Amino acid sequence: QVQLVESGGGLVQAGGSLRLSCAASGRTASSYRMGWFRQAPGKEREFVSGIRGSGGSTYYADSVKGRFTISRDNAKNTVYLQMASLKPEDTAVYYCAASDRTYVSPSLYKFRSTWDYWGQGTQVTVSS
Repeated sequence: QVQLVESGGGLVQAGGSLRLSCAASGRTASSYRMGWFRQAPGKEREFVSGIRGSGGSTYYADSVKGRFTISRDNAKNTVYLQMASLKPEDTAVYYCAASDRTYVSPSLYKFRSTWDYWGQGTQVTVSS
């Protein structure tokens, strides 16, 4: 079992930056595939970014590509989401997710069913 705890959310002006963190518990958490999703009021939870266990490959939704960067520190069992050039439409609750499945095609990262563990979420609000 893996527990995920997000932090780093808050209120920021448009054009600003924030860094989210997700600390994972568990002996093998450093090998897990990790991802970020977000859910805005009245909308479905959507994929934002994912990173393989090795940290070598990263994936992004088109809406955040070039602005957000996912990374991980396996020594700390922590994954980060650096968000820059934030827009009001980035306002949402951001959720960390993890998966310990042997192999998952990156084309499936955008589906919630791909992920086995979820954090409680952290609110990000971008003011215009």
